[in-house]
Amino acid sequence: MGVQEFREVFPNKKSVIWMIHLAGNGAHEKLNRALEEIAIYDGEGVDGFIVENYHGDISDVQSVLDAISRKRDASLIVGVNTLGSRLDYQWISKYGIGFIQFDNGLSPNISEPDYVKLRKEHPRVPILGGVRFKYQAKSGLSLAQEVAVARNKCDAIVTTGDGTGIETPLDKLRLFRELIGDFPLVVGAGVTADNVYDQLQIGDAAIVGSYFKNGNTEAEIDRRRVRDLMRIVEEFN
Repeated sequence: MGVQEFREVFPNKKSVIWMIHLAGNGAHEKLNRALEEIAIYDGEGVDGFIVENYHGDISDVQSVLDAISRKRDASLIVGVNTLGSRLDYQWISKYGIGFIQFDNGLSPNISEPDYVKLRKEHPRVPILGGVRFKYQAKSGLSLAQEVAVARNKCDAIVTTGDGTGIETPLDKLRLFRELIGDFPLVVGAGVTADNVYDQLQIGDAAIVGSYFKNGNTEAEIDRRRVRDLMRIVEEFN
C-alpha cells in the first residue's frame, strides 16, 4: 500500500479531485445534477471525482454510480465516500470504482473483516484516509501516531482545516509533509484559485468542491472558477 497505488490512479505530478455533493430536490434531480457536474468536470480536465452523500443518501450514491458505470468513458476515475454510512466494498467491481475516500483514516466506516477483504481483493484500488480531518472526533493519539496508523491502512493521507470551504493552514500541511515524507498527501478542503499554487507546493493533490459553487455546496458550478483553478494546476504538470 502507498505511493505506487496512488500514483497509478493519479499519475500527474499534481492532481485535482472534484467533489459531487448530490444536491437537488429528490432522487431524480440529484442524479441529473450529478451527471451534469461530471460532464463539466470531464470537459475541463478532470483527474478524478468523488461521489459523496453530502446532500443525499446511500441510494443516491448508488444511483449515480450505476448511471456512470453504464454511460461513462472508462478513462474517468470515479471515487466514492459514504459519509456516516457503511461502505459496501462490493461496489468496487460492480461499478468500476477507482478509489475510495474515508474521512477517518484511522477508523474507516467499514467493518474490519470487510476491510481485510477489500484490501485483499482490490489491492490496487487506493484508499484516501483522513487524519486531523474536519468534523472528526479527536483520537487521543499524537499526530505522529495517527499518521503511522493511517499509513498502514491507507494509500494517501487527507487533511483539512476546520470545516468545508475553510483553507487548510500551510503550517499544518508542512508538518504533515515532514512526518510522512514522500507518502501521498491530499489537501481535503478550502482550496481555491487564490491558494491552490501554495497548497500544491506541499500537497500531491487537492479535493475541490464548494469553491466551484461559490462556497455553496447546493449551488450550480461556476465553470469559470473551474477553468481558473485548472490553469494554475497545469503549471505543475
